[in-house]
Amino acid sequence: MVFAFFKKEDPGLGHIASRAVGMLHDARHSFDLATLALLDGASFSSVEEDVRATDARINQTEQDLRAELVVHVSVQGANDIGVVMGYTLLIKKIERIGDQAKNILDLAEEVGTIVDDEGGHQLMDERRRVSTMFADAASLLAEPNDEASVNAFIDDAGQVSADYQTKINDLMHSDLPGSVVVPRAIYYRYLKRIVANLRGVVSVVSEPLPNIDYLDDGATDITDD
Repeated sequence: MVFAFFKKEDPGLGHIASRAVGMLHDARHSFDLATLALLDGASFSSVEEDVRATDARINQTEQDLRAELVVHVSVQGANDIGVVMGYTLLIKKIERIGDQAKNILDLAEEVGTIVDDEGGHQLMDERRRVSTMFADAASLLAEPNDEASVNAFIDDAGQVSADYQTKINDLMHSDLPGSVVVPRAIYYRYLKRIVANLRGVVSVVSEPLPNIDYLDDGATDITDD
């Protein structure tokens, strides 16, 4: 396992890891608010401004960090190119997670709440599970020195993604009306992408650069969906 990206003694790039963790916390905040609007009956207007402002902050942080990375590699030359590429992949994945949270907000604006008596508890349990995965991924970014925990997170995230694909497949064959099936399928698609990107975030700090987003020595593409 390779954890060189996050060595705290690196005076030139070490702070980027901390800012990436902050981006991930912001993305979780957006996710929690957006899913409240979609699943818990919170009014769209009560969360929209916060989610969109948080998304804009994530986007700006990504741009600021990319600019820093460009300056760093232009000064340091090729010695740090692998580290710079790793950080660039990392912050892009977190930015995409923020986009998916915003997409959930947009879904809430379009359809309102999708919770009903039959499926409400399950949807809320899944929301809590994914929110917890944000926190777990942030912890692994902050202290990426526990190989067993990293491997466990990657395995668990893979299973969660597979579970969401099964739910999407089941919805495609459902006899329920489209007004019920379509929003749920879209929502599960967003959840699947969030979990896949969280898995990718953790893999960035644990895999050699050529193998990022791949497992089994490059044989399994964890973002191929």
